[in-house]
Amino acid sequence: MKIDLNNILSQTISVAQKAADFIRKERETFSNDKIEIKGLNDLVSYVDKTSEKLIIEELKKIVPEAGFIVEEDSAVGTKDYNWIVDPLDGTTNFIHGIPCYAVSIALEYKGEILIGVVYEVNRNECFYAMKGGGTFLNEKVIHVSKNKTLSESLIATGFPIYDFTRQENYINVLRELMQQTHGIRRIGAAAADLCYLACGRFDAFYEYNLKPWDVAAGALIVKEAGGTITDFKGGNNWLFGKEVIATNGLLELEFKKLIQKHF
Repeated sequence: MKIDLNNILSQTISVAQKAADFIRKERETFSNDKIEIKGLNDLVSYVDKTSEKLIIEELKKIVPEAGFIVEEDSAVGTKDYNWIVDPLDGTTNFIHGIPCYAVSIALEYKGEILIGVVYEVNRNECFYAMKGGGTFLNEKVIHVSKNKTLSESLIATGFPIYDFTRQENYINVLRELMQQTHGIRRIGAAAADLCYLACGRFDAFYEYNLKPWDVAAGALIVKEAGGTITDFKGGNNWLFGKEVIATNGLLELEFKKLIQKHF
């Protein structure tokens, strides 16, 4: 099957924009009685579910042959081409009225991400990339930072919310980063963390217990902006391996060494 990635990317951006508009509108009247509990500290609402259905219906028109890997199970079944969708990354932020949260959409082919779009709702920022085509933020080319050492870097991470089996390892990494960097930020939306790294706001990011829809789009956006993506071992099992190290490239060896020291 031949596909036109440029055309697909343009249409995917429009879908992400449509979903973001819906989420923004719903936040104006959202109330806590609309929250559902999926698991320990794992929240969802009708906004996540409706946004996902909206996205899926639109994506089916773009690549009808594609399967889906999605967070809220509005569609099931994988194929050679798959859409990987998080309809609302940062649900806890959304529920509590805290920026930021984002729509994340990626197109994957046999394990390789071809297109990534992340739309951060609050700042109206659309990050997007196509394999081999660079990374853009609202139509402007972006690149990772040029900081070469941890001592001049700002680090992003996400806290464990229900899998605490590696909590001690995690805290040991935090302890070192507190002492060796400009600081650590925990925004609460991995897709946004990766995009902020891609445009130079962060210099490195790490987190474990992530799902494919948390990282698929953002990972391509980082790589096309000149950054690196690996698992904690330095390998390529970051999409389904539930752990990610992302850097601006210049920090990769130093940052990876610190993570591996504790994990």
